[in-house]
Amino acid sequence: MKSTIKKIGVFTSGGDSPGMNAAIRSVVRTCAYMKIECVGIYRGYQGLIEGDFKPMDARSVNNIINKGGTILKSARCDEFRTPEGRATAHEKLKAEGIDGLVVIGGDGSFTGALIFNKEYNFPIMGIPGTIDNDIFGTTFTLGFDTALNTVVDAIDKIRDTASSHNRLFFVEVMGRDVGHIALNAGVGAGAEEILIPEEDRGLERLLESLKRSKKSGKSSSIVIVAEGDKSGKNVFELKEYVEEHLPIYDVRVSVLGHMQRGGSPSCYDRVLASRMGVKAVEALLEGKTSLMVGVRDNELILTPIEKAIKGHTKLDKELIRVSDIMTT
Repeated sequence: MKSTIKKIGVFTSGGDSPGMNAAIRSVVRTCAYMKIECVGIYRGYQGLIEGDFKPMDARSVNNIINKGGTILKSARCDEFRTPEGRATAHEKLKAEGIDGLVVIGGDGSFTGALIFNKEYNFPIMGIPGTIDNDIFGTTFTLGFDTALNTVVDAIDKIRDTASSHNRLFFVEVMGRDVGHIALNAGVGAGAEEILIPEEDRGLERLLESLKRSKKSGKSSSIVIVAEGDKSGKNVFELKEYVEEHLPIYDVRVSVLGHMQRGGSPSCYDRVLASRMGVKAVEALLEGKTSLMVGVRDNELILTPIEKAIKGHTKLDKELIRVSDIMTT
């Protein structure tokens, strides 16, 4: 079924991730190619409620494909959680003549979009933008690849210091509920141990691993810890535990924090964002709605947003096996 959409709004919501600007650029330029209007909505749902709109054309997105963050900004919006807030947002969209939305963000952003769609039957298309790679329905989310490269680069630098001073470093990376960043970066950076939420192997295993490393002649070690790991209350408690039970180690902690979100997007994220933006606009123009654009086996796919929100991503079991072999 062909749609009657003539003007599409695009916004970013939730935590920023590298590749969001590339996705904005793709949506805007696809609209221009299809000869329909495009409007940028600033500050996510907050801007939607306040009518913070700006018409965008192909030239307005020059030189942003290489930039991290999001030119459309992002903000929390408790008001959109209320029926009154969503009613205001709908009135603003109608007044502007916007008849379709592309939402770039994570599961929280998609949850709001789905509720809005159900209440007003408003056409919505989602593009997954989050460095955690924790959205069901896609092998990769925008920003994940860039975040991995940022983390690996940081670990490489930390290892130089660890080796120079014969130290053990706990490096905490993002991943409150999933260990995609920790697992992939740990394997890629040659970490001696990787601690993730999905594989709670206990503190005793960690101690045994560190003892083996020391016995094998290693003078320094890197342990990657996802922030949601359950081995201890936090990475600093892990440090204290190891210092107490293995005083031979000089232990340090490095929390990478929000630096993982920043920086220029990798080529992979730029290309993926460009592909997803085209697909999102085309799907709306085909009369589709409440779907998220994803990638699987390098092919773009569409997954119901409700399924993307409720589904759970799974770690690559083969990569877990490889990490066990590599940390021997």
